[in-house]
Amino acid sequence: MASYKGKSSEEKNGEPGKGCQNPDVLTSASGVPTGDKLNVMTAGQLGPLLIEDVVYQEEMAHFSRERIPERVVHAKGAGAFGYFEVTHDITRYCKAKVFEYVGKKTPIAVRFSTASGEAGSADTVRDPRGFGVKFYTEEGNWDLAGNNAPVFFIRDPIMFPSLSHAQKRNPQTHRKDPNLLWDFFSLRPETLFEVTHVFSDHGIPNGYRHIDGFGVHAFKLVNAKGEAVYCKFHYKSDQGIKNLLSDEAAKLVASNPDYGIQDLFDAIAKGDFPSWSLSIQVMTFKEAEDYKFNPFDSTKIWSEKDYPLIPVGKLVLNRNPINYFAEVEQLAFEPKNMPPGIEASPDKMLQGRLFAYSDALRYRLGTNYQQLPINWPQKTHVANYQRDGAMCLFDNQGNAPNYYPNSFCGPESQRQALEHRYKVSGDVARYNTADEDNVTQVREYYLKEMNEEERQRLCQNIANSLQHAQLFIQKRAVKNFTDVHPDYGARVQALLTQLNAKKGS
Repeated sequence: MASYKGKSSEEKNGEPGKGCQNPDVLTSASGVPTGDKLNVMTAGQLGPLLIEDVVYQEEMAHFSRERIPERVVHAKGAGAFGYFEVTHDITRYCKAKVFEYVGKKTPIAVRFSTASGEAGSADTVRDPRGFGVKFYTEEGNWDLAGNNAPVFFIRDPIMFPSLSHAQKRNPQTHRKDPNLLWDFFSLRPETLFEVTHVFSDHGIPNGYRHIDGFGVHAFKLVNAKGEAVYCKFHYKSDQGIKNLLSDEAAKLVASNPDYGIQDLFDAIAKGDFPSWSLSIQVMTFKEAEDYKFNPFDSTKIWSEKDYPLIPVGKLVLNRNPINYFAEVEQLAFEPKNMPPGIEASPDKMLQGRLFAYSDALRYRLGTNYQQLPINWPQKTHVANYQRDGAMCLFDNQGNAPNYYPNSFCGPESQRQALEHRYKVSGDVARYNTADEDNVTQVREYYLKEMNEEERQRLCQNIANSLQHAQLFIQKRAVKNFTDVHPDYGARVQALLTQLNAKKGS
């Protein structure tokens, strides 16, 4: 292990070698010295193993549990570390200390990922890419967990489990099933924009260094005067966008399934530090009230012509993980982690994520997952009334009171950290958002953002996948593409006709 900087030793015939003059004392997890790590304890040379062999017990018990549940989504990923530096003053919009002054640097952890595959899947599959950033600020951690597309598949969080299940394995065959995928997509036309993005050239990025990132949702920024605006976050890759064609990606699936992880690690290891430029779009409350569509719809973008990008700063990744499990697999992103000055908007998907991510982390990593070193806030002191639970890593806040209010100098709330006050009104009901213009922005993307060759590849990629779904699902999907633009639907249908004919011959 060339990158390991700890002590090393050689072993010859089961005996320690001379590779290290002063090796550490081998101990149990509780620090008890170990006399023999190479041989189990038995009753005689040929006798059975004894239950009193606690060295073996601990070794095997830990081995059986060393795999924690993988993430339900975004299970396969790469991580790296670096800093965020402010390059432009946006304090007129936001009081968060992370943006306090030009030149300020904040340590960050970043995790890139594929969305729907398992932990052992390939990096070069057609899939959205996750782009999660943890900022270790003086006001606690800020987690901005987004994707490489500016939109999402759905706009109502109650649909998320179904979206995920449709992309996972068939419960009977345990195989990825285009029938599930395209049945869901075709029944929910709100997915059209993200589907078009995923099946375009952007669907298979050339590694993680060459993707843009987006917070996707609208957020709220609050300044020191208590004035608020809505915003969207954009990361633009300073390396430029690079994608893989389907045949190139297919070869890498077989030859190097960890292509994205390797590309990022190798670049940082040789000093070629990747970076992204952070910008925001800003919309006033009045503009949001009068906007031509719901500005909190995560299946739509804000026009950069109407709301131009405002530069903020730069993210630089300059350190690889020392231990992947500790620093990347246990890295936890919680959309609810927002320091004063950054708050949630009424975006339904964001509101749903505020609960869902933290709940998933309690299941996957345990009650005290925030105490893991990679998730522990680096630049602020934690003091609250939460106690106990499995894997409490510190002093459990000592003898401090665990109830509030109290008379014994327990931590007090700070009024300057109060959330921005705003009015909400309306009838309590379950509002159907399925038909809120699912095609206009997709049409503009198809006609104005893609050239002829890109449109043809998009339709070919869709047809190659859709051909494996049943005919009635194909027809319904083609109708949705036709609703976007007749050319879109006609191209997909023509390609499907050819592919279906080949299957029947």
